[in-house]
Amino acid sequence: MLLKNKVVIISGIGPGMGIKLALRAAEYQAKAVVLAARTQSMLDDTEIAIREAGHQCEVLKVATDISLPEQCQRLAELTVAKFGRIDALINSAYAHGTWGSSSNSSMDDWRKVMEVNLYGSMNMTLAVVPQMKKQKDGSIVMINTMATRRPNQLEAGYAVSKGALKTAVQYLAEDLGPFGIRVNSTYNGWMWGAPVKGYFQAESKRQGVPMESLVNVIAKQIPLRNEIPDDADCASAALYLASDYARVVTGAQLDVSGGHYLPH
Repeated sequence: MLLKNKVVIISGIGPGMGIKLALRAAEYQAKAVVLAARTQSMLDDTEIAIREAGHQCEVLKVATDISLPEQCQRLAELTVAKFGRIDALINSAYAHGTWGSSSNSSMDDWRKVMEVNLYGSMNMTLAVVPQMKKQKDGSIVMINTMATRRPNQLEAGYAVSKGALKTAVQYLAEDLGPFGIRVNSTYNGWMWGAPVKGYFQAESKRQGVPMESLVNVIAKQIPLRNEIPDDADCASAALYLASDYARVVTGAQLDVSGGHYLPH
């Protein structure tokens, strides 16, 4: 009952962590789960998954491109009109951009990634803040990445955009704290789910080696059970920060990686 009676908005509903966030929020007895993504069929599939799992929470689906402030505002307004409040926002939507090193990058590609990962997350945040201020309560969780902790040159543009988001969280936490609004981040490492499975399948084909051998190389680097964490468990960490159990936690950077990297 981690989220009992809570109204939770989740952006970036997709085949990986997005749908797991929605399913876990419903499992933790949120009053309502508000689903946001650009693709209507993904929203529909997620609602079906929630119902098939036997969860009874209310579901509101709003096709939303977070890079457009007016669509974020519409999402917030529809949520308040239907449920009267917004208790939590999980900013999970992201754009990865082209894989490439920092010295061999297209700045146009970096700008597109920044438009979603930084400005899009801020669009969603600014859309819900007025209602949360009115309530004098609320939680905003940004989904960040190990790429800002443990550099991977092939994810340079993605990591830079998420690094900017990290700084935004620090400023937001200080700014919004007096209104009872908490702003935190999770920094996810490898997460076993559809996107990561697809990556390993592609690498297996490219390198001509069994997928299991590639997975084992990564798993052996993870101290906790020597296995890649499931994306549903990573979703639970974000929802903990959205819950009242983290009521005095703000500006936090929670690493969710099974110990794959240990920041100082």
